[in-house]
Parts: sequence; C-alpha cells; structure tokens
Amino acid sequence: MAKKVNISVNFSELTGKIKPMHGVGQPPSIGLNDVMYRYLTQAGIPYSRLHDVGGWLGGGLYVDIPNLFRDFDADENDPNSYDFTFTDKIVEGLMKANCEPYFRLGVTIENEHMRKAYRIYPPKDFAKWARICEHVIRHYNEGWANGYKFGIKYWEVWNEPDDCYKEETSAMWKGTPEQYYELYSVTAKHLKSCFGDSIKVGGYGHCGVYEFEKDRNLEGLDHEDSYIYDFVISFMHGFFKYQKATGAPIDFFSWHVYDHLHHSTKDNFLIIAEHASYVRRMLDKYGYTSAEHHLNEWNLWKNTKHRDAPRGAAKSLGFMLMMQNTSTDVMCIYDARIECSAYGPLFNPDTMYPYRTYYAFMMFDSIYKLGNAVSSKSDDPQVFVQAAVNNRKGTIVIANVNEQEVSLRLNISGFPTDDIQILRIDEENRYTLTGETLANEVLTLPENSCVEIKLLNI
Repeated sequence: MAKKVNISVNFSELTGKIKPMHGVGQPPSIGLNDVMYRYLTQAGIPYSRLHDVGGWLGGGLYVDIPNLFRDFDADENDPNSYDFTFTDKIVEGLMKANCEPYFRLGVTIENEHMRKAYRIYPPKDFAKWARICEHVIRHYNEGWANGYKFGIKYWEVWNEPDDCYKEETSAMWKGTPEQYYELYSVTAKHLKSCFGDSIKVGGYGHCGVYEFEKDRNLEGLDHEDSYIYDFVISFMHGFFKYQKATGAPIDFFSWHVYDHLHHSTKDNFLIIAEHASYVRRMLDKYGYTSAEHHLNEWNLWKNTKHRDAPRGAAKSLGFMLMMQNTSTDVMCIYDARIECSAYGPLFNPDTMYPYRTYYAFMMFDSIYKLGNAVSSKSDDPQVFVQAAVNNRKGTIVIANVNEQEVSLRLNISGFPTDDIQILRIDEENRYTLTGETLANEVLTLPENSCVEIKLLNI
C-alpha cells in the first residue's frame, strides 16, 4: 500500500533564489577531447571545479601551479615562464559549454605520497607564490600572456591542507597548519589588492565538518576518530583566528562531505544539513558574516551499483533539494570524470552515456533556470520538493527516497494547473516525458524515484 504524503506549493510566495547546487568537480574530458562537455550544457551545470584534473600530479599538464609555472626560480612577471597550453584547452571548452571554471590554485592530491611526495610541500616563497597566482588570474581574466577575459569568479587557495594530522595520511599538505594559514593570508590579501571585488578568493576545501557532532557530544567515536576530529576542529578554528588577526579576506569557505566516511551519514544524509548550519555558525562566529560557504566536494555513491539505479538519482536530487534550503551557496559533486573511479557517479566510462544520476542534475536545472524559488513543503522527511517560477512558467521537482511507493496529494496554489507536463526518473524512465495528466492533484511515485511537473500559463 502506497504511503500518503502531502505536498504544498504556493507559487505566489517567493522564498529567494534557486542556488547553483548542481555544479561538478572536474570536467568530463577524454584527454583533450571535450565532446562530452555537451552534457554540461544540457544539464545547465553552472560550475566545474578544477581540482585533481589530469590525475596523478595533474598529468603534469593541467591547472596545478607547478604545471602552469614549472620553474619556481623563474621570473613570475615573464609570460615565457608560464605554460598555459593544456589548461587553456580545458578552460576554453568549459566557457564554450557555458560552465564556469571554479579554479583551485594549488596541487593535485598525491595518493602515493608515502613513497615519495613531490608537490604537496609548502611553497618556498609565499609572496612569490601569490604573485604567480596573480598572473594566472590575469591570464584568464585580463588577457595577460595571450590570454582571455573570461571573468572567472571563484579562486580557491589549495585543497584539504587539514589532512596533515599525521604524516602517513598527508596527501595534500606536508606543512604545518600555521604554514597554511600564512600561505592563505599572504595570497588572499595580495589577490584582493590586485583584483578587488572582481573575483572571490577563499579556501580551503575543509576535509569535512563531521566534527560538529563532537560538539553535540554524540556517542560512537573511537579513539582514532576522536584524535582526527580534535585536529580538524583545531585546524579550522586556528585558520579563522589567524585570518582575522592578519586582516585576510575570506570571500568563501569551502568544505567537503562523503557519506560513506562516517557512521551518522552512511544511511541518512539528512544530517548533512546540520553540517551546513555548523559551517555558517563558525563563519559568523569569527566575523565573516558575508562570506559564502561552498560544499565543493560531495558524493553519496561510492558504491558503483547505484549510479544507474533510480535510487542514485533520487538520493542525489533529494540531497540537492535539501541543501537548496540550507545556508549553502554553491555545491559541486565529486566528480564528472570519464574514467573507472569510485567517485564518478555521472557517466558510464564504457558506453560514454550518462547514468540515471546525471538526469537528477538535469531535473534540478529545470528549477535553477527559472531562478525564483517559491514556498514548497512536504510532510514526509524522505520526500523532497522544490518549485520555481518565472513569468509564465512554473516547475515542481520531487524526489522520493523512501524504500516504498508514495501517493502524493498535491496542493498547488498561485499558478494554473490546466497545462501540465510530467517527466519521471525511475526504473522505466530516464527523465522521460510520460504524457500523464494530474488527476485530482494526486500523483504516485515509485520507491526511490523522481518527478518533474512543468506548468505553463499561456
């Protein structure tokens, strides 16, 4: 028997903007072939975060500062000291696809660092490193060194330096916390002095605010977990204190979450909304009340069997809808690569076709394009809903992550329901227009499925 759920949508009650919750990490490149970028355009993907691009050591070619500026002793003011060739190709492709690069200034993770680390040590001259970053930005935003005027907004200083709590796990940063604090401060102040509000500078790709649970004295942390959380807590608070003391700007703070890493999020991603609240409270506590915060690495599906299953699409869409209604400003899933990876939920590397999870991003984009969020409520915590409106168009998207069929009773006001189109993602459909009507404002959703209801006012 279907579970009964009440959904109410009031198109007359605007609640803000639909935020870019459907960004991705890394573009779906095949070498330098950008043929798959069309899927970014099709799903209206707003951002592609450029971190870990090219694989091991950035493939020696892409994005990373040591790839763009190969000899640290060279003259940072000389265009001939830079090699933008391969990164230009990626950035050009993204801009043509109407997907803005979210540029990480730093290095790729070195998963074999315990054998030998190459680029994850602190730069030997922080001020020079900042000037190198300046010239990278000038290349892409001001045309320097035969560059472009793309106006790329987000520039992130490093990634996950807080993984340095012990030597054997330090795959991103071989320095001390204090060295990273200084690197960020020097870099952020220099870049903002050069570019002002034309760019946003931030960091630092926090490994994850799972530690907020420790603040709530929850049970279940073993000795090793407690040590890690204590370190990550102190790293984050130390970072904010240092930046405040040195007058460094933080335009955005970035953080990560993977629901397979922690007991509380393994089977219930609802708690991640509390992670977002914790981040906002910490920024406000230290006086960065206008700083954005970005969940720019998230992944709910390390298990590959869910990627083309309706459950993968439903959970991903439900998560984006949930986070839309938190203080989170930007999200990027990790990631959109075309390769056999534990973290590639969008594209099948054998067929080059999208998994069902990809279509959840298309469905979210249908409300993002309209822009104006309206009051949308569900009385079931496992059924997520959000609607949007723009002039004569209205759209409602719903994700059912229950392990059972639900019968939706829809209460729609403020918009006519005479002309309706219904699209579904489930076992039978891949974002398919079904030809259904909305009889008596009742709609049935199978377990772990998604539906989009388009309304026209002609």
